[in-house]
Amino acid sequence: MPNVDYVAVAPPRPAAADATTDRPRPTRPARLRSLIAVAPAVLTDAGVLAFALWTVLYHAAFLFGLAPSMTFTIWLVGGVLLGGLALVLRLRRRGAAPPAAADPGAPADANVGEPAAGAGGLAYPRRWLAVVLAAATVAAVTAGLAGVPTGDGLSWWVPATAGAVAAVGGMLLIRRMWSATPPASAPAPVPTALQSGYALVVSVLVGISSFYIARNTPDDVYYVGKSVWVAERDIVPLNDFLFTENAAPAMGSQPPTPSVEVFAGALGRVLGIHGASATWYVLLPIFAVIAILALWRLTHRWAPRRPVLAFTVAVAFLYLVAGGDAALGTFHLPRLYEGKGMFVSAAIPLMWLYLTNWFDSRSRWGLLLIAALSVAATGLTTTSAIILPMLVGAAAFAMLLVGRWKEALLAGVAALAYPVGSVLVSQLLAGAGSATGADDAFYDAEYTYRRTLMVGVVGVVCGLALWCGPLLARRRTPALLAAGGTLALSVLLVPGVLEVLSAASGISVVLWRVPWLLALPTLVGLLCTVDVPSPVAALRRVAGVAVAAAMAASFALFATPMWSPQSWVQVHDRPTWKLPQQRQGIAFWIKEQDRPDGLLLAPSVIMRTSLIVTSRVRVVLPRDFYLVEYDLNSQFAKDRLLLAKFADGAIQPSRAEVAAAIDRVGVGTICVYDGNRYARDMAPELGFEQFAQRPAPGAVTCFRRG
Repeated sequence: MPNVDYVAVAPPRPAAADATTDRPRPTRPARLRSLIAVAPAVLTDAGVLAFALWTVLYHAAFLFGLAPSMTFTIWLVGGVLLGGLALVLRLRRRGAAPPAAADPGAPADANVGEPAAGAGGLAYPRRWLAVVLAAATVAAVTAGLAGVPTGDGLSWWVPATAGAVAAVGGMLLIRRMWSATPPASAPAPVPTALQSGYALVVSVLVGISSFYIARNTPDDVYYVGKSVWVAERDIVPLNDFLFTENAAPAMGSQPPTPSVEVFAGALGRVLGIHGASATWYVLLPIFAVIAILALWRLTHRWAPRRPVLAFTVAVAFLYLVAGGDAALGTFHLPRLYEGKGMFVSAAIPLMWLYLTNWFDSRSRWGLLLIAALSVAATGLTTTSAIILPMLVGAAAFAMLLVGRWKEALLAGVAALAYPVGSVLVSQLLAGAGSATGADDAFYDAEYTYRRTLMVGVVGVVCGLALWCGPLLARRRTPALLAAGGTLALSVLLVPGVLEVLSAASGISVVLWRVPWLLALPTLVGLLCTVDVPSPVAALRRVAGVAVAAAMAASFALFATPMWSPQSWVQVHDRPTWKLPQQRQGIAFWIKEQDRPDGLLLAPSVIMRTSLIVTSRVRVVLPRDFYLVEYDLNSQFAKDRLLLAKFADGAIQPSRAEVAAAIDRVGVGTICVYDGNRYARDMAPELGFEQFAQRPAPGAVTCFRRG
């Protein structure tokens, strides 16, 4: 060919089959490692989506009058179909996507921490950092001392003011760091198979331990009792099911919005097992696994380094710091089967995680997970309609400070539309959801801190986690959102703020739960990720381990562990219901007796246990705490209180008083401990005849109307 210096010939394109053949195929060990690495994310996200689907179906079932078992069947079939469809689409996308080119220079561990101080990483201005840390230390120490004799006379204004200074200063420092840190320099960490495997093992061990740890909670008569009612009757009780047969108006503080109790009952109905067994033997261990994995995912996402160590400290905090009725450890495994326990233990850390991922990725999948989690939280507890707006508002405010108003708005709508809307609908249609009721109590800022964040040494550690945790979190979004949560709670802990909020909204019933908006266990774990300015990497790691060991030791020495009798917990050598075994045996024994029509009058603890054993045995007083809902000055309440105290042996009313109350209430059976001679002797005088006697231990004599 003249006038042509060269001819460029393109190589022939390989056939499609050859391209497929040439792709590097991952080995089986590599596939297994990949599956283990993503397992926590898959399990938690699938759990959120599945329970959100159930909650939507549960609420829709009200329109069609579907039985819980039918709703459960629809949920199960629909969930399997949707899960299969998602898997097929996932496989098709994976097959269509080109294989990612491996970077031979990439490190084996993709989970690389942030640069150490002085090793090329950006640092906070030392002068202002010192001011913030000093204020945080003062706030933490004084808040911890405020509840012990050493701090007598210490005004709560001291920790509140110092905490506000630390929170505002920390937010300003983190905002400055956000602006100075390019997004590419703070990528989301990727868990390794070893890290995820460790979290999976811990979650399984916690799930197994749930079979043996039992905390007798008075609220169980409502939560578990409702599941038992659904399992036995296949009906959602929209009215009162404790004092009456779904006849009297429902308690104003307990609208039918939550779906978790009905889910447990429907599960028991479909499987043919007792509602309490479905709750404690099936759901509880599953909830435990999901809650621990949720904690792991957030801790791994927020920790700048040593995520496994931080996660271990967070789990130790939950197990070693319990005791009080409002401690986060108490609301974890001992009360995880209650919707509010699962909300604070799993939904809260997952919401912070999803918000973090959404603000970084702005993906539709991330927004869908936020919306699904808000639906699931609505199905867990009505408290979600109070705490989620605070949490999402704190995160949105933090993002507004860096100009991300669109992402903040979309996240707010996705996270709040369903929980707030469901409460409004329930109030409009059923007049339910009033905070006035059985738990209508108010706690000021100091006592609110003391109940959840503890006092003394543990209170100081929690204070350091609250006010220093954001500065230790991974740069950009994790640190910014953590600072938003700290700022929100610091404002709420200023004296007078909770009082104003209570007066304006009438939600004093849940205001003591405002610390739930924080992912406190994760922030506690972040304390051991502190970076010591040393060029020796080994010294930095040793320092982190030393901090973790010191915190664990302080929890063990100065707090009450989850398994302690002081936490109202019993540890059994076999799987058991979460009931005192003798009371459970007595309740089952009474159930099997040939009783006449009418209510059962028995010692208060037996009546409370009876409704967990069966909904068929109606009792005089399920729990005196709930009588506030029905006016303590009414004859309805007075009769039940008198009869319960009579059966307990606490008072010795006249025969005329007891007879009149028995007639008004409609008692058909009286069962009392043999030690209550006054009640045993009076029963025949009231026209009752003895028909059954249970031997010791727990000797009980029963009388029926003649």
